[in-house]
Amino acid sequence: MELDSQATRRPLRAVKITATLVAILLILFSVPWWTLVMSGTDWPTPVTALGTAAFALPLVTLPVMLVLSHGRRHLDWAGLVGDSILGGIWVLFAWSVIGNLVRFALGLAGVDDPARSRWVAGAVIIVSAVLVIWGNREAMRVPRIKYVDVTIPRLGKGFDGTRVVAVTDTHFGPINRTKWSEGVAAAINELRPDIVAHVGDIADGTVEQRRGQAAPLATIRAELASVYVTGNHEYPREAQGWLDYMDSIGWEPLHNKHIVVERGGDSLVIAGVDDATAKSSKMAGHGANFEMALAGTDPDLPVLMLAHQPKQVFQSEAAGVDLQIAGHTHGGQIWPFNFLVRLDQPTVHGLSRHGERTQLYTSRGSGFWGPPLRIFAPSEITVLTLHST
Repeated sequence: MELDSQATRRPLRAVKITATLVAILLILFSVPWWTLVMSGTDWPTPVTALGTAAFALPLVTLPVMLVLSHGRRHLDWAGLVGDSILGGIWVLFAWSVIGNLVRFALGLAGVDDPARSRWVAGAVIIVSAVLVIWGNREAMRVPRIKYVDVTIPRLGKGFDGTRVVAVTDTHFGPINRTKWSEGVAAAINELRPDIVAHVGDIADGTVEQRRGQAAPLATIRAELASVYVTGNHEYPREAQGWLDYMDSIGWEPLHNKHIVVERGGDSLVIAGVDDATAKSSKMAGHGANFEMALAGTDPDLPVLMLAHQPKQVFQSEAAGVDLQIAGHTHGGQIWPFNFLVRLDQPTVHGLSRHGERTQLYTSRGSGFWGPPLRIFAPSEITVLTLHST
């Protein structure tokens, strides 16, 4: 009877997920369609028909492209098309909502249709187009360097001034960003890091698919350690492959483990745990385990923890970690998505304190996921300079 119940729940769950996705797509497309084509614009019939078709075609195309890119075939060209549509419609949706608020205000000011709605439609199109062009340039550029000072009271004097360079969320994927990756590696090496950390989401795909884009990571040098942890995009299948690859090019994979580095007679524990989604992936031997990561460490030593998601800070706090470095949020990547990210994570970007000891630095990430856009959420390579007092 239990097996029959499970068999019944599976198709029901699939129906619910499908219905939810369809509803989201309809909302994303219908709001800008109404704002630009219908509302009170009173366009000529050919313009209305053409505008409707311009929304209907990508509405049908988007789910097809997502299936082709994320299904068995993993077609990169389909992923690029689907991601571009998704990014464009999100920008149009957001600014159409704002446009409708402006349209309402203009109505109160006595501006009548169709002029009012046509002005709003034109403004939404212009603003969205400018933001998409600018956002693509921001996404494809080598990240800016962001400098952050972090005081860790338990840090030994020998580590005062230590520079930890964090790169995260590179998301090597359908767009060949080998030159971008080379630029990132060169920028990091120019910083002469003491410690360099890749905090997960290295790629969307297998090592075989993304080896060329990831290869420049092998050229990065750090005086004390180069360390890496998995993000959610390494799961559910590719995590071990990326752990092995990073190990093969000279990085230390912190797969629920730690290392101890020394400088000036003092010691620092650098630990790392799997992503928060690792356990649910059902991959044998994977799952964030703070106890395992810190097993055998001297409790008096300061701990630098790499954990991909900011919400893992609550476990870091319980484990007595001094500083956690996280990524995952992309700073929202495309405004105003940052407000939705905040519903799932304790921070979206920046340095924050949790409890008496633990601090968290959340990076906006160095690359991008999905749509090749970054709007009001600039990418970064972070230099965290550690201070003892």
